[in-house]
Amino acid sequence: MLLPDFVKKDPWLEPHAPTIVGRLRKYFNKEKTLTGPGHSLSDFSLGHLYYGLHRTEQGWVLREWAPNASVIYLIGPFSEWETSEDYRFTHIERGVWELHLSPEVLKHGDLYKLHMCWNGGGGDRIPAWARRVVQDKETLTFNAQVWDPLRPYMWKNKAPASPGPPIIYEAHPGMATEAYNVGSWEEFRKQVLPRIETAGYNTIQLMAVQEHPFYGSFGYHVSSFFAPSSRF
Repeated sequence: MLLPDFVKKDPWLEPHAPTIVGRLRKYFNKEKTLTGPGHSLSDFSLGHLYYGLHRTEQGWVLREWAPNASVIYLIGPFSEWETSEDYRFTHIERGVWELHLSPEVLKHGDLYKLHMCWNGGGGDRIPAWARRVVQDKETLTFNAQVWDPLRPYMWKNKAPASPGPPIIYEAHPGMATEAYNVGSWEEFRKQVLPRIETAGYNTIQLMAVQEHPFYGSFGYHVSSFFAPSSRF
């Protein structure tokens, strides 16, 4: 890899050129692995529209990208949390696995996980593109959850217009309360949003929106990128 121009133009960076080039090489190699020929990182970032659990006219389809897996099973209450050939994924191409299910197998609120096998081991995993993940209050383990209510949420307000130059206020919904508990979205709406607006801010940067197993990480250590945290 050639030395990047921004390193050539900055003498302060020149002593660190080997480290910078090494990290850039890792980045481009990972990008190549994730995207494949003819695709971009933008395509990969919209993967939740293809991967994960989706309703179909015939029932359900669940897809996962797991290039190192040898076998994948869907497990949950429907299988008594055991592997079954009835819920075994089919490997399609380039690490893409797919499972089609009849409509009665899953319903709103059901929990599920993937049991993956790979060369030298195996274990239970939450699907990478899960749209909802919840924690069991007794075992403290996380599971993916089917979210398919009879009456889907309908947006009540139009998206606001761009405010122009952003004046950003960073906030954490769960910590925005004086009580010794995890605050709710409703508490944030009533107690915090008015204060932010009164202070003159026009843009909010929310921490901890995505699901994260350790609350003390403030949401920086994300476990499920497409699942809003169920804590709030």
